[in-house]
Amino acid sequence: MSETQNASTMPEWEQRFRAPRVSLPDWAEDAPDRSLFVSNATGTYELYAWDRVSGEQRQVTDRPNGTTDGVLTPDGEAIWWFSDTDGDEFGVWMRQPFGGGEDEPAVPGLAPSYPAGLAIGRDGSAVVGRSTDEEGTTVHLVPQPGGAPVEIYRHRESAGVGDLSHDGTLIALEHTEHGDAMHSALRVVRPDGSTVAELDDTEGGTKELGLAVLGFAPVAGDSRLLVGHQRRGRWEPMIWDPVTGSETALPIDLPGDVGAEWYPDGSALLIEHSFEARSELWRYVPGAAEPVRVETPAGTVSGATARPDGEVEYLWSSAAQPPEVRSTSGAVVLDPPGAKAPQSVPVQDAWVEGPGGRVHALVQTPATGDGPFPTVFEIHGGPTWHDSDAFASGPAAWVDHGFAVVRVNYRGSTGYGRAWTDALKHRVGLIELEDIAAVRDWAVESGLADPRRLVLAGGSWGGYLTLLGLGTQPDAWALGLAAVPVADYVTAYHDEMEALKAMDRTLLGGTPEEVPERFAASSPLTYVDAVRAPVYISAGVNDPRCPIRQVENYVDRLAARGAVHEVYRYDAGHGSLVVEERIKQVRLELEFALKHLGGGTAPER
Repeated sequence: MSETQNASTMPEWEQRFRAPRVSLPDWAEDAPDRSLFVSNATGTYELYAWDRVSGEQRQVTDRPNGTTDGVLTPDGEAIWWFSDTDGDEFGVWMRQPFGGGEDEPAVPGLAPSYPAGLAIGRDGSAVVGRSTDEEGTTVHLVPQPGGAPVEIYRHRESAGVGDLSHDGTLIALEHTEHGDAMHSALRVVRPDGSTVAELDDTEGGTKELGLAVLGFAPVAGDSRLLVGHQRRGRWEPMIWDPVTGSETALPIDLPGDVGAEWYPDGSALLIEHSFEARSELWRYVPGAAEPVRVETPAGTVSGATARPDGEVEYLWSSAAQPPEVRSTSGAVVLDPPGAKAPQSVPVQDAWVEGPGGRVHALVQTPATGDGPFPTVFEIHGGPTWHDSDAFASGPAAWVDHGFAVVRVNYRGSTGYGRAWTDALKHRVGLIELEDIAAVRDWAVESGLADPRRLVLAGGSWGGYLTLLGLGTQPDAWALGLAAVPVADYVTAYHDEMEALKAMDRTLLGGTPEEVPERFAASSPLTYVDAVRAPVYISAGVNDPRCPIRQVENYVDRLAARGAVHEVYRYDAGHGSLVVEERIKQVRLELEFALKHLGGGTAPER
């Protein structure tokens, strides 16, 4: 952007990326006026400290590739933040005083690793989870700031730190020692690592039911643990006391998935309810007959927290309305300076009969003009995630350039029950593409989409499905745009971080050596010679999730047969936290699509 260009002359799609954004602020449990949030104010997403009394906001981190992982100590005196190298997610925790000062290693005795959870105690102790290819998962107790870490847990399978009780005497761990990385069991241990209690709904891995730590009661001497479970076919909360062994079911009969967290005094639960791509908040007092609605606008609540005064702060947006951090008091909690992001168009729902049941899709169309439109099928990552009625600058950019955008919550997506999420196992990728194909057929038959100008696109798992779809459905797509994809599943497995290896073993039923036919059937590389559409691929050279070597293998095969393709490699990890880089990548995708499809409107520079 030139020095003289400003928001009034900048195209709207670019304004949306540059507009100031903030995350939902975290706050220190014993010093609630001290908060921590993430912002792109400098053009790179970094951590900021916020003193709510004085109003002062201070940038905590300043790194070329950005920083988003940070935690306040309960007393609000310090900030822990995770320092990796160029976005590779492999690093160490650093510690900085809340008011500013020199960074220092938070746990000097721990070597770099992938993070596997962190909990900080009121006495200055900490529980640090680590994951490495060599050691698997280890959990360490740090008895005091700067103290020597003591290992209290180790296992080859993936695990993580869930929470630390208010008095520091109980530590909740999530683990997958049974070998099912999609469904965790729980173990509560003492600071010396000895076991207090176990909670395992998987029955040793023979039953596909997961558990999740939602948090200990924030009250001294209270051993109750809020737990997420799937016993009724969806995520919902219950209260488990690992000391007494008691389990308390909660009468929260809402459709879809239900999460929860404690109010600061432990007297009530803040319920986050997700259903059919929207979300809302409720308040529930244990022992009451039913929860009470907390009023929020229609759309998506991406995060929420109850403050000590009982007010609830939440991050809200819709497909048409940019995100805001709001409060149930009616106030906007954080209003960053600068030009606001332009609105986009609302999303419309489509329900399509698919081979595994009704598939939910979200559709946006240009504000002017009639279909059929050139259409981008923007496929979400995860795969255990879902698209929602939330603001997204990428889809909005496509709509601005004359494209319809369709987002599909295929089998494997969350928010539609456990059976829908778990359905993709063993036929990985192929099941999701069946659902996408059903929505594609609907989009063409309904007159929404131009069958000659259909784009399959996505990032991460969405990028993987893009490459797999171009090879297994070569007549269905006119063009493909794959960001940070899995392209060669076998090589990706051997190069990726250990936690993702565990997930792949769960999804495919073993390693590439144990089930080679499944890896071959689910790998885009298997079908690369069938690809006919032009392909654009972007990849981070430091990506630990979809490593660069397996992308290069796929690209080499495209090049060997003279297939139309372009590759953009950038110096970061699994995506970028730099605004200019994000804008560049969207512009390159737009230009590639318009070059090969025609129509639409060329992106302004």
